[in-house]
Amino acid sequence: MQTVQPSRPVALVAGASRGLGLLVARELIRRDHDVAVCARTEGDLERAVEMLRRGAPDAAGLDGGAPSEAPRVRGYVCDVGDQDAVERLVADVERDLGPVEVLISVAGTIQVGPAETMTVEHFEEAVATMLMGPVRLAWAVLPGMRERGHGRIGTVTSIGGKVAPPHLLPYVTAKFGAVGFSEGLSAELAGSGVTATTIVPGLMRTGSHERALFTGDRAAEFAWFGPAASMPLLSADAERAARRMVDGVLAGRTTVVITPLASLGMRVHGLMPATTVRVMGLVSRLLPDAPGRPDDSATVEGRQAARALDSSVVRALTTLGRRAAARLNERGPATRPGPAAS
Repeated sequence: MQTVQPSRPVALVAGASRGLGLLVARELIRRDHDVAVCARTEGDLERAVEMLRRGAPDAAGLDGGAPSEAPRVRGYVCDVGDQDAVERLVADVERDLGPVEVLISVAGTIQVGPAETMTVEHFEEAVATMLMGPVRLAWAVLPGMRERGHGRIGTVTSIGGKVAPPHLLPYVTAKFGAVGFSEGLSAELAGSGVTATTIVPGLMRTGSHERALFTGDRAAEFAWFGPAASMPLLSADAERAARRMVDGVLAGRTTVVITPLASLGMRVHGLMPATTVRVMGLVSRLLPDAPGRPDDSATVEGRQAARALDSSVVRALTTLGRRAAARLNERGPATRPGPAAS
């Protein structure tokens, strides 16, 4: 297969159709990268590509110098949980844009609810997307990066991959694995010219609570999760977070921790792991119980749970999150409920 010779570095961002991934792709465009973005949902992806192209600097504005061709943006439908699809994705990107110099894996799914409402399928979905997705993507781009002696790989994990909060068990399981993979990969790549960056954000205001999947007492679960993902003291500005992530990946840093709360949580857990687990147990007892209905394991999106809750207080507390959702393409058409919803 012949690949084009790009005039600028090529970056691939997985899970870039909305939220944090969209912002990461935008940052790379601003830094004069050609950018390939992928996602599972075609409608979300098409809107994201249009948003990125509209927001890209024009040719005359790059580097403040002479006019040149503006960065290219291409969208690709891909489920990172599918090995064959990932291999086709990387082949298509390198055919269309050139060798992938930067890979940032952002794709994720959030399932919120008590452990007894989670099924094995929920865990399989989380692991396939947030653990095996980064593994598959890295293994698809690494041979070329090793051969060229240069490359940057960033994996967005979570403070939930360092400290295990309650009512997020499939998410936590996948993110703990992603942290181990990324940190281990960084060590394995030492001296190769290729770097792996473990990105550890806390809660960020991306509007993702509207597309998170809720089980159990869905309205009650949304009542705590939505505000936590929206309020300034608990969640970080997503635009600033995306800039710090891209800075760290391009610089080849081993770890980027985004929020002060994430840093604090890691330090406390490192010093007092047993105490931290006990505190999380106390928090779990304050969260909603499973109703004990036959459909407890069925999932609904956050925006559906919010409508069922119909709380003016929660609407007020999620104002910033709702604004972020509207700005970052989180308001696409509703997906079919179920553990595989994207």
